[in-house]
Amino acid sequence: MNFKLRHIATAVCVTASMVAASAASAEDTIQMGAVLSLTGSSATVGEDVRRAVDIAVDEINDDGGVLGKKFEVIVEDSAGNTTSALNAARKLVSVDEVPVIIGEYSSGITLPMAQYIVKEGVNHINVASTSVKIRDLGDTAFNLIGLEDAGNKFSSSDVYSQGMKRIALIAPNNAYGQGVAEGFRDEYEKLGGEIVSEILYTEGQSTYRRELQQMARTKPDGYVYTAYPQEAAVMNREASELGLQNDPWYGILLSMCLSDTPDDIAEGQIGMEVGSLRGDKGEAYKKTFTERHPDGMKSSYTGYAYDAVMMTAKAIEQAGSTDVEAVTEALKEVGQDYEGVTGEITFDDDLQRIDPPYDALISKDGEIVRR
Repeated sequence: MNFKLRHIATAVCVTASMVAASAASAEDTIQMGAVLSLTGSSATVGEDVRRAVDIAVDEINDDGGVLGKKFEVIVEDSAGNTTSALNAARKLVSVDEVPVIIGEYSSGITLPMAQYIVKEGVNHINVASTSVKIRDLGDTAFNLIGLEDAGNKFSSSDVYSQGMKRIALIAPNNAYGQGVAEGFRDEYEKLGGEIVSEILYTEGQSTYRRELQQMARTKPDGYVYTAYPQEAAVMNREASELGLQNDPWYGILLSMCLSDTPDDIAEGQIGMEVGSLRGDKGEAYKKTFTERHPDGMKSSYTGYAYDAVMMTAKAIEQAGSTDVEAVTEALKEVGQDYEGVTGEITFDDDLQRIDPPYDALISKDGEIVRR
């Protein structure tokens, strides 16, 4: 055999060995999937959630794994865009054949990705997106988090109670932002409030100075906004430079709005958030998280991701297999009075969490804490 043919034969053998080893490894491992924004404008939140996933996996494996095997979450990067998220989901469904996938973050990405996952008959657990359209995803779509209608009712009441009767509102021009703007407006006006300026901004701009100046000209009692981390950081910096932060600023999903904003600019800003941690389990989780990551949590979504992973592992154990239909039924059973780090979790008949928690928050001394 000549040198070239010998090289080809060796390469084929090595490749075959790698495939065989991979298959053997998969047989020894129980897997689920996650699509997270590890790069792009929401990377800070995506990395925060990945840390939660890692903590859950380590705890599950320290406790013996699942079905006597090692447990693993295959994490794919959405890069903060729909195309990458769909490609990641296709891999998890068709190549890795996982029974459950969690993620993404932005509703505009989660919705088409989850529609594909559910169409393929795989379970999806929403841990971060708040569009009310999450409710309509289908028979294998579970939701752990409060959606916009409940959030808008909470935030509008909170804003009004702070004495802001005339406000300027800015939100992203996508499915999430449009839902917030419309829902908040409806709830706020019911209370007697007036929105004197409403702007839906284009994502990814290098500056929002023109939009901010337009809002300021209406002389509102305060500013209400929701924005993804990098864009919110630009808005907050420019609002500070323009002197607009002398008036109250209220962030809808405050941890998202401030995760990339310097502490000195964020100081004193108020807002709301999907409720984060509750009870003794929540405190224990927070302790573990901060011991491993002294910089602390950057968002309120880590607890939801942790709960989703823990519930999936329990459901697979209860089902006795990774068969998708069996896991679906087991998830329904697990999701009845489940004590998670985000509080009690009970799914209704549409697989939506009943009475999801919310928090009223303030940025104080470099931390986002409850008011």
